[in-house]
Amino acid sequence: MTDKTLEGRVALVTGASRGIGRAVALDLAAKGAHVIATARTQGGLEELDDAIREAGGQSTLVPLDLMQSDGIEKLAGIVKDRWQKLDILVANAGVLGELTPASHVSAKTWNSVFGINVIAPARLIRAFEPLLMASDAGRAVFLTSGASKNRKPYWAPYAASKAALDALVESWAKEHMSSALRVNLFNPGPTRTAMRAKAFPGEDPMSLPAPEEVAPAISALCLPSSKRHAKWVSFPDEK
Repeated sequence: MTDKTLEGRVALVTGASRGIGRAVALDLAAKGAHVIATARTQGGLEELDDAIREAGGQSTLVPLDLMQSDGIEKLAGIVKDRWQKLDILVANAGVLGELTPASHVSAKTWNSVFGINVIAPARLIRAFEPLLMASDAGRAVFLTSGASKNRKPYWAPYAASKAALDALVESWAKEHMSSALRVNLFNPGPTRTAMRAKAFPGEDPMSLPAPEEVAPAISALCLPSSKRHAKWVSFPDEK
């Protein structure tokens, strides 16, 4: 029997053209959600759209650089005009930056890593909170990393940005302890993605879970029936 538990719901997924973001977008669409997919890569988004439509789902493609000064805010305006609400936000987009001594990290890298990993999620919160609150069961999931807690040498930009993201999201979640909105952080752990390959070039990618194995655990946090809130959830121990 086909699972359509998200029928009629609207989901926004950032970084949706590849990896975990793509897998989540496909999984949400398969469950009946209309997926608004954003990424910088037009070609990747078009391939995602083809896959969603072939599976009988629906999507809206939004080529978007999250560092653009007003792109997130304009997107929120479009979503408001078309749907008047947002049921699901999956903030997946992220960048690794450089693996190098902290004293060698350039200002450009600091700005890029914090811009994508922290400032963009903060802007998503500001722009989409009213639309998530307009849903009867708004759900927001932000992709974090074990690096936010296990801070290794040479990982300063990424680790610092993910620690900041954790603080941001946990604080926002606690502002909604009495509302219908549910907000969580999700740590996918080592996963077969391009970012992981860049960070660990000597690792056998086939020894890691594929994004498609991780995605259902993220989708579970997006269900109207999910009660988890203000949690730091890790895969595979997502129960």
